[in-house]
Amino acid sequence: MFRRREILASGAAVLALPGVARAQAPWPQRPVRIVVPFGLGGSADVAARFLAEPLQQSLGQPFVVENRPGAGAVIGTDLVAKSQPDGYTLLLMSNTHTANETLIPNRPYRLMTDLAPVASINIAHHVLAVHPSIQAQTLPELIALLRANPGRFDYASSGPGTPYHVAGEVFLAMAGAQATHVPFRGSNEARTALISGQVPIMFDAIPTMREQIAGGRVRGLATTGPQRSPLMPELPTVAEALPGYEASIWLGLMAPAATPLPIRERLNAEVNRIMALPATRDAQARAGAQPMSMSIAEFDAFLRADITRQAEYVRMARMTPT
Repeated sequence: MFRRREILASGAAVLALPGVARAQAPWPQRPVRIVVPFGLGGSADVAARFLAEPLQQSLGQPFVVENRPGAGAVIGTDLVAKSQPDGYTLLLMSNTHTANETLIPNRPYRLMTDLAPVASINIAHHVLAVHPSIQAQTLPELIALLRANPGRFDYASSGPGTPYHVAGEVFLAMAGAQATHVPFRGSNEARTALISGQVPIMFDAIPTMREQIAGGRVRGLATTGPQRSPLMPELPTVAEALPGYEASIWLGLMAPAATPLPIRERLNAEVNRIMALPATRDAQARAGAQPMSMSIAEFDAFLRADITRQAEYVRMARMTPT
């Protein structure tokens, strides 16, 4: 009897340890923050705010979006990588991060070492738009103009290493043309520069730029998917002029590396459930995006494959690591 009491007392003492108590506590018990390492109004920011409300409804705690742009997404990403791995800090990431594995070798974190996959969200393609002052009325005419005037024209992006930057550099490489990259601190700033004519060329999100094209403030020349976009079917794809070209932006969630698997699995299930809702699919279609649901293991494999794919894009476009 004494031995049994001793064992029970010992077990109770172990359960009383702070670490074990935390492990047994239900999650979440307080607000969860989603760090977006990009500026307001971009695809990642929109996706984070789109997910925050239904996640709060299903999990019972606020999901607070916190924008931490800068240094090609490195600042916000490093903040998450160094946060407590307790499920209360998440990263809204994109293929900017897989490109940065090659483009920014000296960043203070390693994506697949210091962060852990949680859930994929969606994928969307871009539109190539130019200011009306550009003489080219079609994509072949733009390519001819750039070839005839190497380095004379600039193109804007939402920052170094972003999908829009990579889309521009791969386009120039495949077109055999030259233009100067002008990075901004987010899509809104880059878009404003395009509309004002400060920078005359830009790859951007289709839904946002569609309004500017319809209003005549910019001219749409092509979209970057494998087929014409249902949002802008009148525009050809870049691949119609440059066979094999495709450029996209995809989004996902990651967490600090040691975040418990049960928490990541719960988040994965919730995000997949939200993205599968008919209302969500309709909203995504209107935004020119498609849900991209995966298990944690599938998303892990996708990330590793995309790191290799982005490295090939960087090599093809002769982009210089910083």
